[in-house]
Amino acid sequence: MWAPLAGRVEIEVSRAGRFPMVAEDDGWWSWEEATGIRGMRPDGEGLDYAFVLDGAEPALPDPRSPWQPHGVHGPSRTFDPTTFAWTDSGWPGPQGGEGALGAVFYELHVGTFTPEGTLDAATTRLDHLVRLGVDVVELMPVAAFPGRWSWGYDGVGLWAVDDAYGGPLALQRFVDACHGRGIGVCLDVVYNHLGPEGNYLARFGPYFTEDHQTPWGPAVNFDAAGSTEVRAFVVGAALRWFRDFHVDALRLDAVHELHDESEEHVLTELAVAVDELAAAQGRPLALMAESDLNDATTVTPVEEGGVGMTGQWDDDVHHALHVTLTGETDAYYADFAASGALAKTLSRAFFHDGTHSTFRGRRWGAPVDPEALDARRMMAYLQTHDQVGNRAVGDRITDTITPGQQAIGAALYLTSAFTPMVFMGEEWRATSPFQFFTDFGDPGLQEAVKEGRRAEFATHGWPDDDVPDPQDETTRSRSVLRWDEVSRPGHAEMLSWYAALIALRHKETDLRSGDLGAVRVAHDQDAGWLVMHRGGLATVVNLSPAGQVVPLGEVADVLLAWGEATVVPGAPGIRLEGHDVAVVRMAGWAA
Repeated sequence: MWAPLAGRVEIEVSRAGRFPMVAEDDGWWSWEEATGIRGMRPDGEGLDYAFVLDGAEPALPDPRSPWQPHGVHGPSRTFDPTTFAWTDSGWPGPQGGEGALGAVFYELHVGTFTPEGTLDAATTRLDHLVRLGVDVVELMPVAAFPGRWSWGYDGVGLWAVDDAYGGPLALQRFVDACHGRGIGVCLDVVYNHLGPEGNYLARFGPYFTEDHQTPWGPAVNFDAAGSTEVRAFVVGAALRWFRDFHVDALRLDAVHELHDESEEHVLTELAVAVDELAAAQGRPLALMAESDLNDATTVTPVEEGGVGMTGQWDDDVHHALHVTLTGETDAYYADFAASGALAKTLSRAFFHDGTHSTFRGRRWGAPVDPEALDARRMMAYLQTHDQVGNRAVGDRITDTITPGQQAIGAALYLTSAFTPMVFMGEEWRATSPFQFFTDFGDPGLQEAVKEGRRAEFATHGWPDDDVPDPQDETTRSRSVLRWDEVSRPGHAEMLSWYAALIALRHKETDLRSGDLGAVRVAHDQDAGWLVMHRGGLATVVNLSPAGQVVPLGEVADVLLAWGEATVVPGAPGIRLEGHDVAVVRMAGWAA
């Protein structure tokens, strides 16, 4: 255990007492398990233990704790990951070994995916994802967090699986069950900050630095004194998910807040280590970053001078779709109301690629070379936990738009050149919101979170009583998916549409391509239509509430349609690129 700030360290072992640890080099402390203690473990369980630093009470959990069965303030428990009987020895990785790029992702929150809110309960719904055509399940963070439920971004036990979800063994069972159904697993991890309750890292060593600031306070220390061990702590945690839990990818939260001025950025160090592990294991492993920088360098391979992430979330695609479908233009949505914003984003990945961002008050992003970028490195989506849950009442886009409009949004991102991601329940037009909830034990923190949430949305005109209290148990319960909706009218049709789109994407080579240079988008902002060409296929959408004809070019077959869509010969007055063209007669989204 690394505790360079301590002058004396003891380990407290459940039912056995306290034992002094031996000081090693560079701030490390060791203890060899005393004779007879090993036999004190309950059958099938680990051994509970905690650390006492310089005699101060209470004893603290292990920074590298693999299991926190007594909550984030209680003792840690040992866990042997090698005892699980895996059945996935032949697992080649997502998409038959092709990896995560281009795969259909499905983001879910374990605690609200089912009423039980556990990994074992989530396993019972995997066949639904198989029928939908999902390639990779992306779990929101499962690291140990305070209380009974959480989004997971206030986690503090970065090496542990929260016990409310079933603990580490349950994650092994879940991953094994996914692999048995041909589904990969991506785990959301948070290394840019820790939650405010149960975070004891600063008591052990210089895990944080005042040299850089983040929205959550001092940054995790990746480049100041003591950073060598902090970097090893983070890289080791990440590799453990791949090695001990067989996950296929990690989603790295807000990497733009990983402040590091070292010669080698910690992300690059991690990318190199993951590549080495992938080679050793003989299966593809991926790092999918959330980045706000709009810079393709993030996903450029290390050997080409990039950071080395496999892929990244692309919020510009979401914003362009959201504004086009809803008409909302507040805050960061404002710029995406510009003519051609959606067309540019679909064909060039970013809208802000060095252009002025009114929300930020300056130029943002970097130009993208469509011939050099594999578009599958960008992830596209209509909804995410952020874009739903960070709204005042956690309302989904489906509360605002018609089924026809949702069908348009789904068609555009699921047939785009990007790697698509569906947010849980979106596929059947779920009516449950996804609201922000916490379960902190500190009364002061409870009140601060509630009032902070209300103050944030008061600037947008929301009365206090309309903003759900994150600490109220009903805020979480309202967010649980209602699985009885799946087969009901108004929901089953949307589910069939999503499944058909995903099946088409899996079938058609042109739709699986990441060649961004081959994407051509024709559109008429005033008439309200858009055609996205992908090789020999085209996705045609009528963004008008009324029916109209849309020029197609050379495309003449309708493979899949929401509502009425009929290809007819060229209509008078409709020309595209100087040639008479075939057109498709489409119903409006209001029909």
